[in-house]
Amino acid sequence: MECISVFDMLKIGVGPSSSHTLGPWRATERWISELEDEGVFEQVQSISVSLYGSLSLTGKGHATDIAVAMGLLGADPVTVPIDSISGSIDRIKKEGKILFDGKLEIPFNYSQDITFKKEFLPFHANGIRFTAQLSNGKIVEETYYSIGGGFVVKEELLHSKENKETFKTFPYPIKTGNELLHYCETEKKSISEIVMENELSLRSSEEIDQGLQSIWNTMLECMYVGCHTQGTLPGGLNVKRRAFDLHQKLKGTVPYSNPHEWLESIRDTEVKFRQIIKWVSCFALSVNEVNASLGRVVTAPTNGSAGVIPAVLMYYMVIENHDANFDDVRQFLLVASEVGSIFKKGATISAAMGGCQAEIGVSSAMAAAGLTELMGGTPEQVLMAAEIAMEHHLGLTCDPIGGLVQVPCIERNAMGAIKAINAAELALDTNPKDAKVPLDKVVNTMWETAKDMSSKYKETSEGGLAVGVFLSDC
Repeated sequence: MECISVFDMLKIGVGPSSSHTLGPWRATERWISELEDEGVFEQVQSISVSLYGSLSLTGKGHATDIAVAMGLLGADPVTVPIDSISGSIDRIKKEGKILFDGKLEIPFNYSQDITFKKEFLPFHANGIRFTAQLSNGKIVEETYYSIGGGFVVKEELLHSKENKETFKTFPYPIKTGNELLHYCETEKKSISEIVMENELSLRSSEEIDQGLQSIWNTMLECMYVGCHTQGTLPGGLNVKRRAFDLHQKLKGTVPYSNPHEWLESIRDTEVKFRQIIKWVSCFALSVNEVNASLGRVVTAPTNGSAGVIPAVLMYYMVIENHDANFDDVRQFLLVASEVGSIFKKGATISAAMGGCQAEIGVSSAMAAAGLTELMGGTPEQVLMAAEIAMEHHLGLTCDPIGGLVQVPCIERNAMGAIKAINAAELALDTNPKDAKVPLDKVVNTMWETAKDMSSKYKETSEGGLAVGVFLSDC
């Protein structure tokens, strides 16, 4: 069983997709690292990359080729200046060479050395194969799979022993919702306390706080940027950014000059029901508009669903609890990440494997759980909220128009956030003993639904809105 930390479920990276952008970027980094470990990096004379299955079918719209190229340059998605990416890609195309890992200059034809192959490899829909020719004439090759949420594996059992050993070091090893509830009951702890104990077996409390603060700062900055940026999203659909105009209608008169002051200013705005819905939608839209522009976001649990969790957490901080601080942020993120890990272990968080129920559905369940604990819910109510949120996303397809993470993806984040809040309220007003569907049953049902779903609806742009709406209509 995998050892999944909060920092595995919530990762800082570059949009627009965790499985199609961040995953291939990380796979490229891993391949380079393995070449160095094997002592053959300096012998590399030429390289090529082949993208398979869903990575090929929607790779252009998801900037998979750009992510691979940036990884080949040795850039880090967490720290690379966003405004430097386009210049780096243009330079490779113009010069016909690449500074491999920032160290080794080799020939590289961008349009020929990154190829899109529609066939699917057997292990996973998102396959990526790297090939290098060495100075001694030998050819080395490795295949990786981007399995969703920025997670990358070489084969099904890769690092399984390492993961099992690390998993056993957890004071509370958890695979299912029932196991989580068992620990909460026997230890008389909340879900966030149980998760915190597990995290402390991996790193210090200071490191945990520093990492979670960085995650929240990135989320807040992302919302801020999205709410203050006008224009049209890249990619050819000519989708107009909506968060800016929505924010202009909602914001108050309190001045601000940075994201944290902005948060405080929102607390002074009108909080009628319609305004609350609009604010939540605005927060979610802002994140995913930044994501669609190759901006920096937090994978939560994926890039395509990155807007749900920050929108719901921001809702709590500016609407529900004006005294909320980092302690609340920590608690929310710990709970949300654990629910996300239960879905990853028992089903999938990859749209290429399970459709959008695996992305928006999981993110909505994660957000509902985090909000429920902050609102005083019991562990049983927390998992009930997660179940309710996922139950009403079951069967949701992934059918991006033009292979872009824009339509219907951006709006779905707003809907997922609203559903998460509703699910939390329903759970808080319900006796868990009256629940008919436990979380573990809905996790299993989501996985069975994913397996039954046609590949047309699994991030291939071969069905649904992707073929029902033509680019010419846009």
